Amino acid sequence: MAIECPVWLDACYVQKILRNAEQDESIEVSGITVKPATVKGDNYSSIMHRIGVVFSRIQKGHKIKKTTSLIAKVLPESIPEDEDMYVGFFDVEMSMMSETLPLMNKSLAHLGMSTSLSAKCLYAQHEDPIHLIIEDLTTAGFQMAEREAGLDLNHCLVAIRNLGAFHASSIALAEKEPTAVKKYTRGMFHKDHSLTLVDFFKSGTKTLAKQTATWPELSPGISEKISKLSDVIYEKACEVTRIKEDDFNVLNHADFWINNMLFRYDDHQKPIDYKFVDFQTCHYGSPAVDLLYFFGTSPSIDVLMQHREFITREYLVTLTDIMAKLECSTKPPSFDDMQDILRKNAFYEVIASFTILPLVLIDKSEAKCIDEILYSDEKFENPAYQGESYRKVMTRRLPLYDSTGLLDL
Repeated sequence: MAIECPVWLDACYVQKILRNAEQDESIEVSGITVKPATVKGDNYSSIMHRIGVVFSRIQKGHKIKKTTSLIAKVLPESIPEDEDMYVGFFDVEMSMMSETLPLMNKSLAHLGMSTSLSAKCLYAQHEDPIHLIIEDLTTAGFQMAEREAGLDLNHCLVAIRNLGAFHASSIALAEKEPTAVKKYTRGMFHKDHSLTLVDFFKSGTKTLAKQTATWPELSPGISEKISKLSDVIYEKACEVTRIKEDDFNVLNHADFWINNMLFRYDDHQKPIDYKFVDFQTCHYGSPAVDLLYFFGTSPSIDVLMQHREFITREYLVTLTDIMAKLECSTKPPSFDDMQDILRKNAFYEVIASFTILPLVLIDKSEAKCIDEILYSDEKFENPAYQGESYRKVMTRRLPLYDSTGLLDL
């Protein structure tokens, strides 16, 4: 189904947004074009519109014509059973983009970092229609990496160093303004979330169990273990993400996978800059949440197998360096400490590879939107579990998970 432009999203509305954001009443919008900003499978919890804007403004006494591009991120209308959950996720993102991220970006800017963690938020509206208006990062050359192939080492290093900066700036902010960070308590996994979300993870795991039973390269016992895990997988995820006040904690992006990463490239197609997008499930807790979710979803299988420790060390180097520059009183973990943190929470990677990795590796022609996945009247079916790419990855991962006891109840 084609995405229709909202009736309220017109030139007059965009002019009001730009005038307020730029603090310039001379801005006059003469025309806009609105197109879908993503394709099916690239965004799972909102409707994204790209707005091309033609406008003029007065500069030094002269009327100057300009163009720009904005993104409107809108809460879907089709949320029949879980409006509170969706609105809650949107509230988190609006709070992150309009309040918390500007403070984190400001602290990093004081260190001389030339780039911000995220797009600039121009406007956030909490009432119907619930939406965000943000800058369009594609105009600055940012784009998604090719998700089906998985990230190579260069992409992983750019992403993980930025994660270190994200976490470090959140620690500095938590020390100065605790409520600005610690108010994010729910994330993706929480005992009070709706049964629809719980069923997404449980049903996906059951689908994987059935699929692995048809893979002769795996021991039959693996499929049986996955089937048993399906009944408790969401509860186990809630335990991993539950805040433990005495541990080393950060503000997690908490949906740190390839679809929520934008890269900018040099002339040789080497990634040189990075932005985080989609902040709907951010929450305060162990950094293992972001690291293990990343390992479970985003690197290519060869990079994960060969460079996991190196990537972890690069994260820790950046985290420690920026924490020191921001004069954090919190002590950063050592490498051994971080490895222990990751071991204790290792099941979180299993969860990500069971339920989110299929969305990464699905062929774009077979991708489903969130409504088709969550609210279908038919039996849960996701063709990603049948894909050859997913099978190749999981037949290498699952024996490792099994050998370390991660598939045992």
